[in-house]
Amino acid sequence: MASTSDIRKGLCIRYNNDIYKIIEFLHVKPGKGPAFVRTKLKSLSNGKVLDNTFSAGHKIEDVRVETRSYQYLYADGETYHFMNTDDYNQITLQENALDAPGLLKEGEIVTILFNTEDSMPLSVDMPASVILEVTYAEPGVKGNTATNATKPAKVETGAEVNVPLFINEGDKIKVDTSTGSYMERVKE
Repeated sequence: MASTSDIRKGLCIRYNNDIYKIIEFLHVKPGKGPAFVRTKLKSLSNGKVLDNTFSAGHKIEDVRVETRSYQYLYADGETYHFMNTDDYNQITLQENALDAPGLLKEGEIVTILFNTEDSMPLSVDMPASVILEVTYAEPGVKGNTATNATKPAKVETGAEVNVPLFINEGDKIKVDTSTGSYMERVKE
């Protein structure tokens, strides 16, 4: 058993007969009244996100997890196939287990969390950023780069990312996987 002081991003807990992963948390100590922890929890069974508030000192049941490196192979509808990089065993996961399936490129190495009690896969942690090639972008207008204007661009995985006007087709860009936003252009 853990308490609210042990709450951190990525911690997996058992709550309401389900396993949740903490995506965000904030310790709050108001001037009047007891302290509490405001959290955003993501269900690892159905992918739904809920807001919850725990009072300070509240006991939470943490779930022991183990991480393993897997390589993303391909998607078959809503089923995603991964291969263990150590023993080459393959597993399949549903789309709701992934945080940003639209940014997942074939051959990408990801970390999969497993419940140590029953060896069931819980969720997929993607790298902090991925480098993707722009397959379609409207041409930028010359001289229109002084503002912070953006335009939608399609990347090689099929996802759409808002990019600055100077990004063209064929450019490689770095995308933040947690927000799905453009970070920078990558030079070869």
